[in-house]
Amino acid sequence: MTTADREPIISVRDLKVHFHTGGGLLGGDSRTVKAVDGVCFDIGPGQTLGVVGESGSGKTTIGRAMLRLIPATSGTVTYKGIDVLAAGTGELRKLRQEMQIIFQDPSGSLNPRMRIREIIAEPLQVHGLAKGRDIDKQVCELLERCGMPASAAERYPHEFSGGQKQRIGIARALAVKPKFIVCDEPTSALDVSIQSQIINLLRDLQSEFNLSYLFISHDMAVVRHMCERIAVMYKGQMVEAGERDQILYEPSHEYTKRLLSSVPRTDRAVS
Repeated sequence: MTTADREPIISVRDLKVHFHTGGGLLGGDSRTVKAVDGVCFDIGPGQTLGVVGESGSGKTTIGRAMLRLIPATSGTVTYKGIDVLAAGTGELRKLRQEMQIIFQDPSGSLNPRMRIREIIAEPLQVHGLAKGRDIDKQVCELLERCGMPASAAERYPHEFSGGQKQRIGIARALAVKPKFIVCDEPTSALDVSIQSQIINLLRDLQSEFNLSYLFISHDMAVVRHMCERIAVMYKGQMVEAGERDQILYEPSHEYTKRLLSSVPRTDRAVS
């Protein structure tokens, strides 16, 4: 393993995302909601960090702030030596080719008025990665790699099941050949039987393309299948982080123990 292999592909230091509520024209007391309050972590090439917590813990906010889909209050996000939060428009455009997101709700993330071909082709066109017939070829290859028939390209999102829509969303994220992907609860809206298929697909793609994932979930049982390392979020803070087995079998924080209490110990074995 070279030094470059050991270095993080992305590093987050003291990331804070605070929102101000109340006040304004209607009056009332204003207050600051610390959605994310000083989290730090690294993700290496080909690695997955699972960020787990209940609704409102701040886990989704982390991923969106890292990609600048929402503004961060302070802190740094460094991708391959570049400060993402300070990047200008041109530099950010290049970064977004390598940093993608898979959304929780596949239905909400696909434009219902566009054919699947157009949805997957859009990032290829925006980043100038393909033209003409090559676009159609790449769209079909991406669909097939994600377990969908090439014929799906001519259909609309409403014609597919939730699991199929998520496969399409994954194909779109892969179109620009990213190296880092935020997986924002990509299985939580799916049936249990379909969840395992999507998890296996993500793992296969990671192995094939050496992808790095930030895998966000509220479900410890899902996280333990995907992640080498796990970080636990509670009220905007990362209260515990470590290797998967350490978190699963030797948790130190009471909140982590509470999350694990809903997962039978026999189900924590990693396959």
